[in-house]
This record gives sequence, C-alpha cells and structure tokens, in this order.
Amino acid sequence: MTDLTSLSASDLSRLVAARKAAPSEIMQAFFARIARVNPALNAIVAMRDPDELLAEAKAADDSTGGWLHGLPLAVKDLVAVRGIRSSFGSPIFADLVPEADEMLAARMRAAGAIFIGKTNTPEFGLGSHSFNPVHGVTANPYAPERTAGGSSGGAAAALAARLVPVADGSDAMGSLRNPAAFCNVYGFRPSFGLVPSDPVGDSFLHQLATDGPMARCVEDLARLLETLAQPDAANPHSRPWQPYATDLDAAPEALRIGWLGDWGGAFPIEPGILGTCETALKTLTDLGHHVEPLAPPFPAAELWDSWTTLRSWSNAAARAALYDDPAKRRLLKPEAIWEIERGLGFDAMQVHRASVIRSAWFTTLADLFTRFDALVLPAAQVWPFPKDWRYPESIDGKPMDTYHRWMEVVIPASLAGLPTLAVPAGFRDGLPMGMQILGPRGADRAILRLGQQYHRATDWPGRQPPSLP
Repeated sequence: MTDLTSLSASDLSRLVAARKAAPSEIMQAFFARIARVNPALNAIVAMRDPDELLAEAKAADDSTGGWLHGLPLAVKDLVAVRGIRSSFGSPIFADLVPEADEMLAARMRAAGAIFIGKTNTPEFGLGSHSFNPVHGVTANPYAPERTAGGSSGGAAAALAARLVPVADGSDAMGSLRNPAAFCNVYGFRPSFGLVPSDPVGDSFLHQLATDGPMARCVEDLARLLETLAQPDAANPHSRPWQPYATDLDAAPEALRIGWLGDWGGAFPIEPGILGTCETALKTLTDLGHHVEPLAPPFPAAELWDSWTTLRSWSNAAARAALYDDPAKRRLLKPEAIWEIERGLGFDAMQVHRASVIRSAWFTTLADLFTRFDALVLPAAQVWPFPKDWRYPESIDGKPMDTYHRWMEVVIPASLAGLPTLAVPAGFRDGLPMGMQILGPRGADRAILRLGQQYHRATDWPGRQPPSLP
C-alpha cells in the first residue's frame, strides 16, 4: 500500500480529485507520522487538536475545492493564521491567536488547505537557524543534532521528514534557500512583488523580503506559486499571474549559465561545498547547458554594505514600537535589538547611498543577463552546524563579524529581487547541501522549468532521511 505521506502535494491532489484517497485518510496518515517523528524534530509547532482536524478532514471528504482541497498544511510562524497560535517566534506574542488570516494564509485556505499548525522559525525570522524562546529549536531530519537552517527551517524540516506535502516560506536573507539546502528540498524565492503581501503600512520603501513556496518537487513549487502569486490591486509591485505549472516539462533550450562560486574568494566557504555544487553543475552540462566560471561582477563589500544598511533600516521601521516599550524591549533577542538600533541610527543620505549601490548592482545584472540566462551560487557557506550553536562564529578559520555574515552568499539575489531557485546539490558525510539558480527579474517560469529538468535528472529529495522511523 502506498504511503500517503511520501507523495507530493500534486499527486495527493490528483488522488483526492479522482476520489481515490479521502482527505480524512490523508489526515490520519500525516497525523500518525507527525506524532511519531515531530517530537524529535520540533518542525511543526502550535498543533491543533487532532479531533478537530479529523472532523474538518471528514467534512472535506464529501466536498470539492481547489488543488489543496483536504491536504494538511502548516503555515510558517511569521504569518498570522485565524484561530491558530501565531507567535512569530517572540515571547511578546507567545499567546497571540489571530482572528483573521493574513493574505498568504487566506489564499492557501481558499485553495482547500487544512491548517494543522505552524512551522517553526527564529524570532521575527532573524537568523538562518530556527530557534526561539517560545517553541525551542528545530532539528535537521538528516542529522538531528544539527540545524535545519532558517528562517523557514521548520517548513524545510517538515517537508524532508514527510510531515507536510508542501509548505510556504519567506525569504529576505536566504530564508527559503538556506533551509532548503540544509534539508535536501527545494525553495523558490520569486521575483519581488510576484507574491503580494498584505497592504499594511509602507508598500514602497522596503523591498527585501518575499513569501514563496517550498517543496520536495518542482511541480509542487509551481502549483503553490500559482496559488500565492495572484495579483493584488492594493500592492504597487504586484505582477500579472502566470500558469507556472503549465508546460513545466517543456525542456529549455541550451542555456548559458554563469558559475560564481565563492565570488573570487570574497565569500569564505567550508571545504567540500564548492566541489559538491560543481558536481551538481555537471548535471546541467549533461542536460545540454553551457556552464562557464564567472569572475566577480561587483564588489562584494559594497553589496554587503548596501544590504546591511537596508536590512537594519527595514527592521527598525517594522519593530521600533516594540523597542520603544521597555517591557517589550527586554523580551527582544539581541540580534533584533542590534538591527533596530543600527536602523534607527541611519540618516536619510546613508539609506540613499545604500539604494544607489543596489541600483548599480541591478544595472550590472542587466548587462550580465544579456550574456547569461542564469547564474549559480552555493545556497550556503557552511554545512548544517550543531543545533546548540547560535550561529557559526567563523568559517574555515575566518571570524564572522555579525550574526548573519555566514550567509553573505545569498544577498546578490535578495538585493536585486531576482527569482532564485534553491536546488539540492548532494551530500557529504550524510549532510545535505544545495545551490541557488538566479534568473533575471520576471524569469520565474524559465527558472522553474530549468529546475524541473534538473529534478527529473536527480530527484535528490527522494533520498529520505535515514534516521527517522
């Protein structure tokens, strides 16, 4: 008998539509696996009552709906979900139970998803390691003593452990890409604006973070992206909807791919990561694409300065009110206080200079993409590290000067808002690693098609975690 938890969301959707599997049957299978596996991983938090979930699934047995109809999903705990404890990983909001869904949750609910709980994340998504004082730390399914990454670490771990069939995530500084690499799954950062956010507060100035899909196969990424990427008239960056899953298997013509490696030595990278990615690149060569090593196209130090200025400014804008309240400030993690204080210290011209650097980088990319169809970088600079670390304090002997410097490799895509697909690249000593494939703004369909071709040739997520029951 087929293990329902091992199937993709698309396959489960087809079974439900054909009446070959009932939502209640699927719910029972996933809930049994969650009860068996999740206590050791802590990937799913704020779980709902199992009797309520089963009743909701049984009601779905006799109805029809969207492609997620009756499927059990857990939403990243940076998203407010109606009726489910939504803490954002912060003790300030430890007992918050929203009365309404944010846009992302509402769209998945409208597609038929049954929300079973939340996926774990660091406090306010700060840091690529999923731990917080409300729910604790999330472990890596392939090495439970190590991190699952972040900030979508709970989502990545839940996918790898077959606790959910597909998942949402979000990404400012690699939060869809780092955990995907650490957990041997896919994460897709869409072009900025493609997945609109709730029209609350500023809609123009802060353009770093975006929501996006995570999955064990590219078809699920594309189908969830279709659900999330519906245009919103209240969002000034909203983009037209496209059928991302349609013709996904149409093989792309031979592409020109630039390999950026360690950015000419600017990014310290642990031994074995570049070699793992270069082996994975051979798959693209075997598929008929041309891969060419590429010299650093822009000063890494300038990208870092621009990024850290805009990131701290954004965090200060979002959380200054918490900082201004002494009782709440005492509950903020040190990294949040550091970001807020830096952001509050900038003047308008410092932010402007950061934006000028960002603009120059985008102009450089416009020229690069006349010569290359895609660019490739590792998705992380370190292998999954011990989960009791706060963050890596050095890489191959080089000290890290901030809590997030060890993830510098992800900012070229984030700063420019590029569509970027994190794909599994292989293993070393049982630990997963991935690489990121960047395309020009708006080339989301093309990058997903390349990813589908790569997935058909490799299917790394088919290698399930050996340590799980």
